[in-house]
Amino acid sequence: MKRLLSALIAVMALTMASVSTAAEKSALVEVKERGTLRVGLSTFVPWAMRDKQGELVGFEVDVARQLAKDAGLKIEFIPTAWDGIIPALLAGKFDVIIGGMSITPERNMSVLFTSPYAHSGVQLAAHKELAADKSSFEDYNKRSVTLAVRRGAYTVQTAKKYFPKAKLRQFDDEAQAFQEVLNGNAHAALASSPKPEHMAIQYKDKLYIPFDERLSRGSEAFAIRHGEFDLLNFFNNWILLRTEDGWLKERHDYWFTTLDWENQIAKGQ
Repeated sequence: MKRLLSALIAVMALTMASVSTAAEKSALVEVKERGTLRVGLSTFVPWAMRDKQGELVGFEVDVARQLAKDAGLKIEFIPTAWDGIIPALLAGKFDVIIGGMSITPERNMSVLFTSPYAHSGVQLAAHKELAADKSSFEDYNKRSVTLAVRRGAYTVQTAKKYFPKAKLRQFDDEAQAFQEVLNGNAHAALASSPKPEHMAIQYKDKLYIPFDERLSRGSEAFAIRHGEFDLLNFFNNWILLRTEDGWLKERHDYWFTTLDWENQIAKGQ
C-alpha cells in the first residue's frame, strides 16, 4: 500500500511539474507583456559609447533601438562589464545581449546565438610611403617587412599565420603599434576592425588600407538564454529583414567606415 501511495505521489508530482512548465510564459510573451526589451551591452568604440550628453550611442545602440521600434516596444539598456555579461544574462538581468559578441563554440555552450547581424575581423593599415609598392599578402610576407601589433592580442596569431617571414614588433597597446607605423619605423600595423579603418581616415596623409578583404572574419550575433526559441525566431527574422533591406549595412558602414560621428562622442572613450 505504501509503495502504491508513493508511486501515486510521484506521478502527481510529475503531472503538476508538467502542467506548471506548460503554463510558464515564453520569453517572447514576457517581453510583449512587459512592453520593454531589456538589452545588456558593454561600451566599446564604436559599438556602444557615451555622447557628450551622457547618452548611449553607437552601432549596437542603433540596432537595439530600431529592433524595439519595429516591434512596438520600449528599450532599456543595461550597461554591464564584459567579463560578467553572460552570467548577468543567465541570471535574468536582461533579455538579450546586443554587444558585438562574436560567436564561439565556448560561448555557445552557455548561450543561444542568433544569426549573425555583423561581421568584424583583423585588418592591416600600412604606411603610404614605406609600403607604397605592397598590395598583396605575399608583399608583406618578407623578412624585409616590419609589422606592429599589440602584445597578447589575437592579431599576433593572425600576423604569424599570414606573414610568418615578417619581423614582428609587439607593444603594450594599439596606440603604440600605430605610432610605430606613423613614425616610419614599421610598414604596417594589425588590429581588429574598425581601428585600422579609423586610423587610415584620421591619418589619411600617412596611412591606407591595402586589402579589400580582412585577414580574418568574425561573426557577431545576439545572445539569449538556451531554450528561448520563440525569442530566437523573432530576432532571426528581424535580422533577415533588416539585412535584406540594407538597413544593417548602412548603419554598420556609418559607424565602422567613417568618423562622421566623432564630434558627438565624449572624450576619453
